[in-house]
Amino acid sequence: MKKKHKSTFTEKDGISAPKTTNKFSVEKIKQNRRKQPSVEIFIDKILNGDISYLSRAITLIESTNPNHQKKANKILEACLPHSDKSIRIGITGVPGVGKSTFIESFGKHLTSCGKKVAVLAVDPSSSVNRGSILGDKTRMEQLVTDKNAFIRPSPSGSSLGGVAQKTRESIILCEAAGYDTIIIETVGVGQSETTVHSMVDFFLLLKIAGAGDELQGIKRGIIEMADAIIINKADGDNIKNAKIAQIEFNRALHLYPPKENGWIPKVLIASALKNEGIDQIYNMIKEFISKNKKSLFFSKKRNLQNKFWLLETINAKLKSEFYNDLKIKTLLTKEISLLENKKTTPFNAANRLLNSKKN
Repeated sequence: MKKKHKSTFTEKDGISAPKTTNKFSVEKIKQNRRKQPSVEIFIDKILNGDISYLSRAITLIESTNPNHQKKANKILEACLPHSDKSIRIGITGVPGVGKSTFIESFGKHLTSCGKKVAVLAVDPSSSVNRGSILGDKTRMEQLVTDKNAFIRPSPSGSSLGGVAQKTRESIILCEAAGYDTIIIETVGVGQSETTVHSMVDFFLLLKIAGAGDELQGIKRGIIEMADAIIINKADGDNIKNAKIAQIEFNRALHLYPPKENGWIPKVLIASALKNEGIDQIYNMIKEFISKNKKSLFFSKKRNLQNKFWLLETINAKLKSEFYNDLKIKTLLTKEISLLENKKTTPFNAANRLLNSKKN
């Protein structure tokens, strides 16, 4: 008689929860997690530099929940008088140019100079499922452990401009928390990302040599807005190519008209991996800020940016109210049906929808 073997897939009993676990304690912990602190607590903690509450406040700002939005607006109003005291730097470049490595190297240099750095990194969201990896913290292993640095990855969502919809508000909170240098890393996937230019003081464009796009510098768009171009990854066998790219971009920049503030964009080479050229870049930014403050262009630009974001906020609010109107939702379904059956045009349908809102 053959001996019966037990299946390798036989399930064994697991480890039971210890009897010392108090179910009332577990429930209390869950309730505390669900419970939101008051607006006053948020404000006090943020002004005292508590990064935990700063993160939670940014989450409230990014939320589409009406109650969260109401609370976030109160926090923003209270933090506003304590903001506007930082230098805001936008950093962009195509994927693979080394943005995260550069920001970590640059951020570490800033903190070594006694600065408090906040990095608002925007990860591209999937156009299919709206998901985002949010992996910037894992790519900045050294900076994330720096007590004088704060890194906040956010999904870009459906917003154009390469920045999250609430990045502007997040800047205010970070400044109120005592961060004197705000770095905004954009998605870097196209020229529509130039919205970042409307919320920073200095706009830095990262490039790499040997990618075949050196001559793209003559095109108008994002390069025209750059206050400086950095040829990154200038190390090893790539140093020669980086210097050639530097010459090409310098030639291209001379084709553009002078900037309103009189600044002539510079093209520098650097190796974020080897931490080379970073101090030179920081000195250039300090020179730029100093000249703009002396000429009063710095405050003029900030005022123009505030006006721009006022209009952008109004547009976003009007759009949201329009599409959330129950009457519009019903009519929109009807107009789409007429459009699919070729009984109207997109323009006539749009006019009827807009006119119905007036009545």
